[in-house]
Amino acid sequence: MTEALSPYIEYKDVQVEYPGYVTGLSDVSLRIQKGDFVFFVGKTGAGKSTLIKLLTREVRHTKGIVTLQGKDLGRLRSRDIPILRREMGIVPQDFALLPRKRVWENVAYAMRAVGHTRSAVRRKVPEILDQVNIGHRADAYPHQLSGGEQQRVAIARALINNPPLLIADEPTGNLDPDHSWEIMELLKALNLKGTTVLVASHDIMVIHRVGRRIVTLDGGRISHDTETSETLSPVEHSAAFVPQSPIEVRSSVETRAPVEEQSPVDGDVPVAIEVPVAHLEPTAVTAPEEVETVSDEVQTHEISAPVPIQPTLELSEILEAASELTVEEPKQDV
Repeated sequence: MTEALSPYIEYKDVQVEYPGYVTGLSDVSLRIQKGDFVFFVGKTGAGKSTLIKLLTREVRHTKGIVTLQGKDLGRLRSRDIPILRREMGIVPQDFALLPRKRVWENVAYAMRAVGHTRSAVRRKVPEILDQVNIGHRADAYPHQLSGGEQQRVAIARALINNPPLLIADEPTGNLDPDHSWEIMELLKALNLKGTTVLVASHDIMVIHRVGRRIVTLDGGRISHDTETSETLSPVEHSAAFVPQSPIEVRSSVETRAPVEEQSPVDGDVPVAIEVPVAHLEPTAVTAPEEVETVSDEVQTHEISAPVPIQPTLELSEILEAASELTVEEPKQDV
């Protein structure tokens, strides 16, 4: 009974600090049960990716405890980190596909590198590609695929070991709304089969459409933890991590009247704003300056990552696997 109640993943009073007194996470406590689907949202630098990287041990916490299936990840030896990562599916934001290999080869090379036999590769690759609806493009090269199709291949590669945990860092960051929803539908289908899914994302409209648990981070702390996306509206969530663009407007008349502005999502309560009744005279409309922001997640990669997260396969492993595969290169036109 105790085992059934214990969380699949638990962060207990976790703190992450980097040199220069930079705080990545501060006093974070969070419990995730097996089979959950959880979104992590927040501003750039809020700690979303840091929270995920603690599970893959790309980042180590400085205080607190992080456990996965009851295992204290803080005590994990460096040589055991690759084994840990092969027990989970990791979907990178930049796809990380081998550009000169076909779709099926990208999946096959990953399988061979982690020890699958050739017969297992021949049997499972078509199944995995069909599972993510990309089997019809098995012979295509990455540059011949759309962004959504490339992301499907990246997800397929993450499923080679049938992982109980799937981690995706901004899986829709480079996709248009239609393809973003297709990827979320795919992740929902995997979750319905029992896979625990963790997603760091800025795509708040798609997140609310999915309707799963949302954990909002702000300044390295958890500001909201909602079981469904209906608890907080998209406007409230957006206010938590979308920077506002101030526009100064001056009116020659002080009298103002309330006007309703249509909410971005159907069904939400209209938001009352105030605008001048009389003529508006714009005095300063300034677009927000583009400021190069370096998030704490980016800094962590250089400071606290003894083993790179993506790709999870070592180059020597890929080359060794490649030497055992006979691949017909595409014919070049004369």
